[in-house]
Amino acid sequence: MRTVCMAITASLLLSTIAHAQVQQGEAGSTTPAAPAQPAPEKDALKFNLNSDGSRFFQFTVMNQTWVRFNESNPGTLVENKPKDNTFDIGLRRTRFQAFGQLTDKVFIYFQFGLNNFNSQFNTGGNRKLHAFFHDALGEYKISKGNQLKMGAGLTIANGLSRFSQPSVSSIMTMDVPVFAQSTVDQTDEFSRKLSIYARGQVGKFDYRFVLSDPFPIASAGQNGPTSPQDFSTFSHYGHTLQQQGYIIYQFFDHENHTTPYMTGTYLGKKKIFNIAVGGIFQKDAMWKYGMGDTVYQDLKLFAVESFLDMPLSPKQDAISAYAGFFNTDYGTNYLRYNGSMNPANGRSPLPMNYITGQGPTWGNSYPMFGTGQVVYTQLGYLLPENFLKSKSRFMPYATFTTARFDALNDKEMNVYNAGINCLINGHKSKFTLDWQNRPTYEVNQTGEVVKGVRKNSIVLQYQVFF
Repeated sequence: MRTVCMAITASLLLSTIAHAQVQQGEAGSTTPAAPAQPAPEKDALKFNLNSDGSRFFQFTVMNQTWVRFNESNPGTLVENKPKDNTFDIGLRRTRFQAFGQLTDKVFIYFQFGLNNFNSQFNTGGNRKLHAFFHDALGEYKISKGNQLKMGAGLTIANGLSRFSQPSVSSIMTMDVPVFAQSTVDQTDEFSRKLSIYARGQVGKFDYRFVLSDPFPIASAGQNGPTSPQDFSTFSHYGHTLQQQGYIIYQFFDHENHTTPYMTGTYLGKKKIFNIAVGGIFQKDAMWKYGMGDTVYQDLKLFAVESFLDMPLSPKQDAISAYAGFFNTDYGTNYLRYNGSMNPANGRSPLPMNYITGQGPTWGNSYPMFGTGQVVYTQLGYLLPENFLKSKSRFMPYATFTTARFDALNDKEMNVYNAGINCLINGHKSKFTLDWQNRPTYEVNQTGEVVKGVRKNSIVLQYQVFF
């Protein structure tokens, strides 16, 4: 097992991974050496509140550490120094969960943690951990089963897509398609909003309807326009509620309905095939400031998607696949750059002129959110047990994102990712090696948007989840 895992990650932190594998072999194996069958695992942090365990309270912890090499966007600065590439170490996500079915009707859920903590996490101000409550909700079961649950609080329950409310501990890829978290850190708190919702499962249908009270865009540190602009941004004037809906049709097994989060991959333990539609609407959420005239525009987002995740043979191999189409209307020529846990903190205005857009254009960012259409697909294959005579499981994957945003004059925006998981103990202990290839854009002397050089990044992630 050590040899195979080190072969995957030989280019990054070889000695660290070797040490981790030694620890796994000596003390972390879930399979005893002598017995033919492994001992059953126990939920060590789960406390039953009645004899059959239908009432319980549970704690979980998760940590995702990234070690990354990134080719910088043109003009990138790190602490005022030009950088063609960067190497950084960071915590992509660190989370603590506490949740439980307190009575037959009452469920409670809390999540506390932080995201994107690296050396550039808070440059220019006090160095704070900024850990915060991601979720804090209470839920009441109206029916005997899961037909109807009503909930309220700070929650990720969302109307657009399964990747708008992802269970990040179980995703197949190293990271989620963040564009599906459409208002992330704009009018929400890392994709969570203060909401009331109804969700449930009726026959083969799984549904959720959400009414959210978004945060003002000013609370994200953004100021309103001071001069005329020909593109929309989130409005600083007025306040309206956000309406969301999401409906899934489940052909085979039903997905878990304990929390609002949606599983990334079941690693062949379920037979899942779903189709779904979702949408988000908020009246006058956007504005465009012109010469003596302000135009207010609605936020209108729509998605249709399909998800497949099932075993293929008695060898315990499995396939996981997803395809989704997103029509995203943020108003006239809206465009926002974003890069996960950006390793840089500035850019020089020369030699590159970027197209107008919100968000940092340096480091590893690219046009992620915009008015237009997006297609996202992913495909992964869980290799059979005992592949290369290893006790670990291996799952290679590939993803493709293609978008046509109005602000890019309908030029294609394509992002490619490919990687492999080394699952030492399922999602509880796994390494992921990921390669990404992304675009850059510039405005030439005639004002035309043109494609720049493409950039790459390589990330090694280690996830612990219990």
